[in-house]
Amino acid sequence: MQRQPARAVRSPCAGLALALLCTGPWLAAALAPWGHEAQCEVCKGFLDRFYNSLKEKHSDFTVATIEKELVNSCMDTKGKEHRLCYYIGATSDAATKIISEVSRPMSAHVPVSKICEKLKKNDIQICELKYERKLDLNSVDLSKMRVAELRKILDSWGEVCRACIEKTDFVNLIKELAPKYTLTNPKSDL
Repeated sequence: MQRQPARAVRSPCAGLALALLCTGPWLAAALAPWGHEAQCEVCKGFLDRFYNSLKEKHSDFTVATIEKELVNSCMDTKGKEHRLCYYIGATSDAATKIISEVSRPMSAHVPVSKICEKLKKNDIQICELKYERKLDLNSVDLSKMRVAELRKILDSWGEVCRACIEKTDFVNLIKELAPKYTLTNPKSDL
């Protein structure tokens, strides 16, 4: 008895897999610029405001002056910006110090986006930081939010609900404090 040669069995997905394999690199290169704006948003935002405040305060851009001002401005930060200061070593409890990676290029007036790209090579976590999305309390139904989200709103305002037992207590407190924090809550300049 003779054996017949085995047939190549083709999967219906084989053609699709081959097409994706061939076009994948071009698709990735074409889609890369769209997500580029969101990268390093905390780093770019914070360092841009810091650089502009330095331009207003000081005429000399020495490395020592920039480092001193960076440490001073990081004392007043909260949230994601404080985490950025921790990563670059501008806080007292930071494990590593890479402040010079910010101060040296900034003293030469290197654009903030380039400084953040260089920081990304040292520590990828710096560019993974993103600002919390702004919440429009007029368009959101607070009673449908989770208690954890309501606590997060209060934490971002620096408020604590000590006597809150039920969800309605959180909702009522947020509605009470909302005019204080939503009308005049511009981003503070350094």
